[in-house]
Formats: sequence, C-alpha cells, structure tokens
Amino acid sequence: MKKLQELKLRFDAPRHRDLRELIRYAANQYGDAPAYIIKHKKGKEVSYEHISFQEFWDRTTQLGTALLKRGMKGKRIATVSKNRIEWMESHFSVLGGLGYSVPLDKALPYEELESSLIRSYTDILVFEAAQAADIERLKAEGKTQIQEYICMDELEGYVSIPQLREEGKKLLEEGFDEYLNLEIDPFKNQIILFTSGTTSRSKAVLLSHHNIVENVFAMQQTEDFHHGDVNMAFLPYHHTFGFVGQTVMLACGITTAYCDGLKYLQKNIVEYKVSVFFCVPLLIESIYKRIMTTVKKEGKENTLKFGIALTQFLLKFGIDIRRKVFKSILDQLGGNLRFVISGAAAIDPEAVKGFDSLGIKAVQGYGMTEASPVITAENHFEYEYGSCGRAMPGVEVVIDNPDENGVGEVICRGPNVMAGYYENEEDTAKTLIDGWLHTGDLGYIGEKGFLFLCGRKKNVIVLKNGKNVFPEEIEVLISNLPYVTENFVFGKPRREDDEKDLALWAKIVYDPAYMKEHYGASTPEEAEAVIRKDIDAINATMPAYKQVYKLIVTDHEMIKTTTGKVKRYEETKNL
Repeated sequence: MKKLQELKLRFDAPRHRDLRELIRYAANQYGDAPAYIIKHKKGKEVSYEHISFQEFWDRTTQLGTALLKRGMKGKRIATVSKNRIEWMESHFSVLGGLGYSVPLDKALPYEELESSLIRSYTDILVFEAAQAADIERLKAEGKTQIQEYICMDELEGYVSIPQLREEGKKLLEEGFDEYLNLEIDPFKNQIILFTSGTTSRSKAVLLSHHNIVENVFAMQQTEDFHHGDVNMAFLPYHHTFGFVGQTVMLACGITTAYCDGLKYLQKNIVEYKVSVFFCVPLLIESIYKRIMTTVKKEGKENTLKFGIALTQFLLKFGIDIRRKVFKSILDQLGGNLRFVISGAAAIDPEAVKGFDSLGIKAVQGYGMTEASPVITAENHFEYEYGSCGRAMPGVEVVIDNPDENGVGEVICRGPNVMAGYYENEEDTAKTLIDGWLHTGDLGYIGEKGFLFLCGRKKNVIVLKNGKNVFPEEIEVLISNLPYVTENFVFGKPRREDDEKDLALWAKIVYDPAYMKEHYGASTPEEAEAVIRKDIDAINATMPAYKQVYKLIVTDHEMIKTTTGKVKRYEETKNL
C-alpha cells in the first residue's frame, strides 16, 4: 500500500464537540452579521431579508423547543425540500439532542420517496408546500409509519415551521429551557443519509455529529475561508457535500444566498456579489465555457492571451495584477468571486487553469457520503491541475494493491468515516474492512504526491486484449468540446455472438443553440457530423484500444443524480 501525505495545516480553527456547539459558537462569534439573505418576491416587487447568525440560533432553538414540547424526543424526523433556511433550521433543531435526522432528496420519484421513508422508519416528515400532492398521497396510502407532517410554509391542515417557532419562543420566554440542555452524544449515529448511487439502489449511511464536525474542522484548517465572504448554496442540502459545505459557511461566519435556478446563475452571482461557493464540475465548466464564448464573440481572444501571458510572467516576481487586468470579465461574475471548491466528479483541468489565470482560485476535492464527505482536497498552497489534492488532516489515505502502474483502490480511515450502512450488514462488510473505507475508486499518487483518480472500479471497461479503459478519462476530453453539455462512455460488444469483444461507445448530449450559432448545424444529422469529426480528432490522440467506436448523439438530457452524475446503469439498460 502506498500512503498519501496530508495537506499541511495553514489556518487556525476552533474544534467543536457537536453541531449544536458549532452553531452556538457562530451565534456568539458573529452575532448580528448576516448568516442568510432571503429574497422575497411579491409581483414585481423584490425585497431582501437578512437573518443573522444569532437569529439562526434563535430560530433553531425555538423550533427544537416546540418539537420537544410536542413529544418528539427520540423521533426520526425527515426533511425534504429545496435549499432554504427552513431546511437548515429543521436539520439542526433535530440534531440539537432531539432525535435522528433523515435528509431526503426532493427530486425523488414518489415510489423512492415512500421507500426511503419506510426504510428509515421515519416518524415525522418536514416538507414544503410545493410537495403537498405527494404528502397527501403518502397520507392516503398509509404505508409509512409517519405520525405527523410539518410544513415549512403556512398550509391549511398542517402545522407550520413559523407557527412552531412562535410556540417555542413563547415556551422559552416562560422558562421552558429543557431543549437547550438536552444531552448530545457526538459519537451516536443520528444522521441517516441516503446515497445518490448511479448504478444501484441507494444505501442509508449512518453518520454522527463527530463525523461531520471533524470534517468541518479539517476544511477550516486547510481552505481559505473568510468571515464576510458571500456563499451561494448550489449543492442540495440532502447531499453531504451540500450540507457539510453549508455547515462550514456557518462555522466561518460566511453569508449564504440562494440561487433562483441554474438559468439565473450568473445573474444571482452578480446580484449577491458572491465570493465563494461549493459546486460540482459541471457548474465551473459551464461558467468557463460561457466566459470563453463571450470573449470569442467580442473578438478579444488575442487580448485575453496577452493578458494571461503578462500576468503569469509578473506572478513569478510576486506581482499579482490578475483581478485588475481581467476586471471586465470578473465583473460579469459580480466582481467578488475569488474561490470555488469542486467535488463529486472529475473536473476539466482547462477550466481550472482558466479560472486561475483570471484570479479565481478553483480547487478540487474528493470524497463520498460514507466519509462525511471530504477525503482529499487541494487548497491555495498545495495543488496540481487535474489532481484531487492530498489527504485531509487526520485522514489516512492509501492506494490498496496497486498494479505495475501504481493504480489501485483508494481506501481511507479517519474520524470522518461512517459507522456503516443502516440495516445492511452485507454491504457494510464489503465497504468497511478492518476499519478502512474501501471507496471503489481507482487512483494513483503522482510524482509530486497528489492523488489522481482514474475512475470507479465498477465502471472499468476490460477489453478482450486485457487492457483496462477508464471511461472517465475519455469523458473529460469529450466534455472539453464547447457544445457538449454531458456525456458518458461505456463498453458494448461489437457483435452479438461475442460478448467479450467490447468496443467503446459514447453517448453525447449537445447544445442545439450553440451548435446552430457556431457551426451552422440545425438538424440532428448535421450536429452528429460535427461531433463525429471532433471525436475522430480526439481518437487520433489516443491509442487504438481507447478510441471511441460508436456514437449516440442527442439533445435530450440524460438521467442524473442530484449532484449531476449520470446514472450509468439507467442509461445503458435502455441502449
């Protein structure tokens, strides 16, 4: 086994015992500073509400107090909604010593939502008004053991979070402070979090306060977060990277705003003067492609190249004028964006270099739900384009059973690693072996000591000649094509009579508007001809066994998880 070294500790940070202590610290430390900006729309009128760190603590404890008084101690409470402050209030109030939190994906098909509620033995469901139809169906069918439904909004027939907060506020004023003194065992598994698997049924991961706060502590030590930064919460809260990233923002005194939707992304970044956020690679690549498209449209490619050459030369002497030289480009992103952390999938190194050349630091992290979630990361000081960085502080990472090229499975152990899968001893035994989390990802440690991922073990395509192909490697190259919105590569037999003789196929989703504007291709056949030519160019740079043999071209989105990963199994079973 080859061990990956840890990131060096660069920043001082407080270490918290549990999540209640963390948000109490934030309230005491940052007080009246805004923790959240909530946009309210009434017709054409728009107003903004600022919720301070102290107010967030108050709202959470008020809600928790009301839930305790209503007899919800020890209950399993699921939360399902879009990203909003009430989601965080619900989650943190439950974890304030009250019971067990079950974050659920609002985009789940009804049958999966029902199954998750049954499998987690959920007692109480917190939801938003937009999901009222599913809630009514759950009540009517009666297959779950849910005893009570709580709406985040005012909705007839349901108790609401604002109503409960008022109840809790009154109780606290009357001296009922039992909730504030509930005992918390930081090592008890009080979070049941379903994975967003791409190939099989989701598993329920068991996490503790300790798992989460240790991962938050590691991120605070290694990443350049500032009190006063403004964050945009892109990643869904039901996902560990989304929830833990938001927890980091609270711990660091960073203000959070919410996106109105992906098509308003750039507008919202400008609107709130966003300076930092966690995201998936697709988002960074999309923003970078948009910037480069604008540069080309305005005929400023040579100007940009000269600016990059000049600023990179001056950086060698410690002179950084990137944000001045590229001010007009940065202003398209609000002028304040300085730091982006990407995770959940491989990112195109060109997009990272492009951001960096403009003065925006984009780093990559690697992890999984089972590790709460971050295992490795880069930071401002230690990075290598295309890598996933080094081990987080306190986390041991090694390459298990490497082959002659140094490629083996990435395994890790540390305070962030889960206790196991809920009611699933078989998968727990396969994944946790002698205390080591077997990630199922293949990777190697580069010459400079950084981790590089090759792909998932289960995705590796083994060809008839014994060669292994990592589809993710080819997918990154295809994603560089400016009109590609998503793609995935898979193996399929060349002939029906020989299932072992696999060839590489690629399914590519393209942007019709871009294709028409830049290539004059207005029909599917014309678009496919453009794509085929570019794939031939990529093939020319690859050894024969890595070349794409067949194409499937479409402008329809693929089936994806909420973190933007293509559900390979779902896609391939229909091909």
